[in-house]
Amino acid sequence: MPQGSTRLPLKETSQEANSVSPLSDETRKAIVSLRQVHKAYKNGFNALTDINLEIQSGDFLFVTGPSGSGKSTFLKLLYGEERATAGDVMVNGLNVGGLKGDRLAALRRRIGIVFQDYKLIPRRTVAENVAFVLWAQGYGRQEIQRRLPPALKMVGLQHKADSFPDELSGGEQQRASIARAIVSTPPLVLADEPTGNLDADNSWQVIKILKKLHAIGITVIVTTHDESLIRLSNHPVVQIRNGHLYRPQPK
Repeated sequence: MPQGSTRLPLKETSQEANSVSPLSDETRKAIVSLRQVHKAYKNGFNALTDINLEIQSGDFLFVTGPSGSGKSTFLKLLYGEERATAGDVMVNGLNVGGLKGDRLAALRRRIGIVFQDYKLIPRRTVAENVAFVLWAQGYGRQEIQRRLPPALKMVGLQHKADSFPDELSGGEQQRASIARAIVSTPPLVLADEPTGNLDADNSWQVIKILKKLHAIGITVIVTTHDESLIRLSNHPVVQIRNGHLYRPQPK
């Protein structure tokens, strides 16, 4: 066991939960719940072992750990990109492992996902990249035009709406990807190493945007290995090391 850490299962106490959520106790419920989750690959590698975790609606949680520790696998289990070998992965009250086709697509529409490498469409403008999500979900032109400006304003890219990805800095590209993730107002945002390709200033801008989303009631889960950002942000942290989940002890 790593020094200064305690093995989980983790369930926030009421005192801890109140300190990280803008929601009242009456409206808080588990939005993510993992019960004895194990993930093994065909080559025999155990990515995650006996993971027990409950995240309440409105929480902001950092998931940290060294490269290859299982952080990305953890997030992929939440949106169904990977399936658990054993155990239950519950998101929004649904067992993700049992979802396929339209039911899995419906769940993913309720989750905003931010990737380290942005995944913007090169030949579409910022506005078109963000609007594409709404179009794919069946929103009409009027509703898309209503939702687009607030999403761009949230990330500070109103003036870049007509720019293409290759005309943006790395920080701007990541902010565009955040706008794309939140434009449909999902209750849950997953950010996988969102600052991994950014310098310190742009990294903090990204974290500030995620904190703003949290302040309006969105549940945010961020994987990162950047300990300085974690210290500045002052939100709960869990560690994944060698496939196991730990809660760091205060120093």
